[in-house]
Amino acid sequence: MAGDKILVTGASGFVGAAVARAALAAGFGVRALVRASSRRQNLADLNVELAEGDMRDPEAVARAMAGVKHLFHVAADYRLWAPDPEEILRTNCDGTRNLMRAALKAGVERVVYTSSVATIAIPADGTPGDETRSLALDKAIGAYKRSKVAAELIVKEMIAGEGLPAVIVHPSTPIGPRDVKPTPTGRIIVEAAMGRMPGYVDTGLNLVHVDDVAAGHLAALEKGKIGAQYILGGENVLLSKMLADIAALTGRRPPKINVPRRLLFPLAALVEAQARFTGREPFLTLDGLRMAKYRMFFSSAKAERDLAYRPRPYKQGLEDALSWFGAHGYLK
Repeated sequence: MAGDKILVTGASGFVGAAVARAALAAGFGVRALVRASSRRQNLADLNVELAEGDMRDPEAVARAMAGVKHLFHVAADYRLWAPDPEEILRTNCDGTRNLMRAALKAGVERVVYTSSVATIAIPADGTPGDETRSLALDKAIGAYKRSKVAAELIVKEMIAGEGLPAVIVHPSTPIGPRDVKPTPTGRIIVEAAMGRMPGYVDTGLNLVHVDDVAAGHLAALEKGKIGAQYILGGENVLLSKMLADIAALTGRRPPKINVPRRLLFPLAALVEAQARFTGREPFLTLDGLRMAKYRMFFSSAKAERDLAYRPRPYKQGLEDALSWFGAHGYLK
């Protein structure tokens, strides 16, 4: 496939930029679909062709799709809070539908659709989630999770009903360099590194280096089966351990206070109310607290078996994230 032209949506973002870099390194020609308002520092040093437009605009999507052989649909509105939660649903669902329709019309040979572990159900017995357990739409917490479940259903229906040549990948929680926004997890890393997280809640995440997620996308393009799903994760880590590891890497004391979630709900409601006036996404959200009830642990065994996916130790992702945040002024 080297030399083929691919379209990467969300290429100015955290995961999308890593996918674009990995594709260039593998010898692909890369076209990046970016919005007019997108921050583009992640693309500044990359030899990519820019196609400007919004994925909710069918005409812009059709222009971007012309002449490409493969599509990586990575773009998504990844927020745990928005003044209008329906905007997250519209962006992720309508954008996905537009892109998949355009891919079919353009005769794209293969699509890698970036879903999320947000669409995987957590087993009640505490074992890691896997690709055999899909989360029902009515069980999804918050607009972001609902949007990703609904968008994934659109892709699955088009695979089954219209022959969409798509492979679905489920990144867990990526960390590492070039998290310009930053993502909700990146904000935790920054706040902890600055010593502004005196406590934590009893929860856990599956943490993975963003460049390993990108490598998993390329492996899915080459080796994935049409219609198959692959979790691209790393290590299952308690939040308390993550914060302790950040403290060790930055020379700070780790937080010792395990805060019951129920005590934080009034505070989350207050900061969300304030955010409606400021327009700034709050660090603590009601949906985030509801999600924290569950340890978001997952298994990448299928990707490791079928795609030769090999994630590095998660601490390397932390180190690279802290190094990048420090070098770019986030830790002042």
